[in-house]
Amino acid sequence: MTDATLTQRCTITDARPVLKQGSKGDAVKQAQCYLNTSLTATDLVLDGDFGPVTEAATRRFQTCAKITVDGVIGAQTWSFLTFWSNSPDFVC
Repeated sequence: MTDATLTQRCTITDARPVLKQGSKGDAVKQAQCYLNTSLTATDLVLDGDFGPVTEAATRRFQTCAKITVDGVIGAQTWSFLTFWSNSPDFVC
């Protein structure tokens, strides 16, 4: 499969800053979209506000992906979110 055949499910922004509670903006919306498409029973509002609900979903994702669980979306979490969001399966 080539890059041309890949279809991204969430296309709000390509920015991948470190996100944590209190972060705001399009990168948060991107992360919220990724969390919605990576986890079962998750329906985050894409409001661009990284609050306690987004942090809880982030921690759940990190636990399921077996990566560092800190509620912060950094390089490792972005990488796993991108993979799982574009996978036909859910991480959990």
